[in-house]
Amino acid sequence: MSAFGLFIHAEQTIGTVAEKLTQAGPPLPLEVDDWLDLTPIRIEPSAAEPEGFHIPSGIQAYLPSLTAQQIRSIDLPPRGEGLGMWGRIQQVSYNVALPMDDSFYLLSYRPVQTIRILAAMFGIMLLIEGLSLLRSISSSARVIRHTLQPIEQLAETARSLSHEGVFSPEQLKDLAGKLDDINATHLDTRISVDETQSELQSLAAAINGMLDRINESYRSQARFVSDASHELRTPISVIQGYANLLDRWGKKDEKTLQESIDAIKNETAHMKTLVEQLLFLARGDNNTMALQIESFELSALAQEILRETQMIDGGHEYFTTLTPVYIKGDKGLIKQATRILMDNAMKYTPAGKQITLSVSGQGNLARLTVQDEGIGIEPEAVPLIFDRFFRTDESRTRATGGSGLGLAIAKWITERHGGHLEVLSRLEVGTRISIVLPVVPEREVHKE
Repeated sequence: MSAFGLFIHAEQTIGTVAEKLTQAGPPLPLEVDDWLDLTPIRIEPSAAEPEGFHIPSGIQAYLPSLTAQQIRSIDLPPRGEGLGMWGRIQQVSYNVALPMDDSFYLLSYRPVQTIRILAAMFGIMLLIEGLSLLRSISSSARVIRHTLQPIEQLAETARSLSHEGVFSPEQLKDLAGKLDDINATHLDTRISVDETQSELQSLAAAINGMLDRINESYRSQARFVSDASHELRTPISVIQGYANLLDRWGKKDEKTLQESIDAIKNETAHMKTLVEQLLFLARGDNNTMALQIESFELSALAQEILRETQMIDGGHEYFTTLTPVYIKGDKGLIKQATRILMDNAMKYTPAGKQITLSVSGQGNLARLTVQDEGIGIEPEAVPLIFDRFFRTDESRTRATGGSGLGLAIAKWITERHGGHLEVLSRLEVGTRISIVLPVVPEREVHKE
């Protein structure tokens, strides 16, 4: 628009000068020269017709009649004259060749002042646009933050639930309010990551990962309840059966009476142990079990456990390899986990075979190992032995009185102390299970 306005102004100014020049005729009178000093027009005589271009005929009707059909040219100073781009633009001239008598006059329009004014206007406009842009960016940022705030809250909830092992009712309720369409019957629902906008892909992936963990936890809980019901149903059925037997024939039959009493006592003890294990795992899952942390020597604890085991089990040979090493944890729980490993070794190792209890330290880790010469574990079952109620042999486990919860409890205790369990087993050769825990730094041992 500025260029078009500049063109119109140049044509009108040149048209006015051409009219004055035609009226005055050559040579130019003094008053015309004085008048030209007030305009951006310069007049130069030319003996030959200058080169240039003609305005299209469709536009000529809107131009002054004296100059509409004349030749025009645009002069821009060449490079290399010490002028920059801005200097060359200021020296540009718009020329019209006006014939008079047998010669030509070149009317040159040089809009130096006009170009400077337009440049100043453009600068002001750019400044205003820049300020407006900054303001709009700030306003848009506030709108975007306000719009994405629910998504950010959802992402934060997903991240917090992803890193926490226990979901509180408030957290699950808060998440359920945001993902109302996903419930316990549709835990397999997932957000499509490929079709999600790029800025929401990480959120979708976090939600999908969290749903995977919730789904697995839900299924594990369902299996746990089912297995627990099965385990409790068996002793209850046995007790009920013997109670009916006593009611029918055992009131006067001492043999039947004693058999029933012994069976009821055994099943009651088994059910008590099972309930206690279930309560232990429930408190662990709810993170309500308080640990009594203290520093102690692991080899001394292992020696104590070995003495107690030898008092109740004389059918196996026991060997030890104990290296003094200190750990920090709940001594009672570590003892319980070690007893579980020792009990399993006794149950599944034939009489007369060897059981080895060893304690060693390597780097910043302590290792308590129970190794037997028992029946071993099938390779495909090794990754599953720490699952709750898992049994490698249902009939053999029932005969030994196991519930399938011992190793799950040992795993929880070990992981709660920042450690892990290692298993190596071969069928008919034996099993070696190690509790690996972080050691107490030597400077802390001396300090205590």
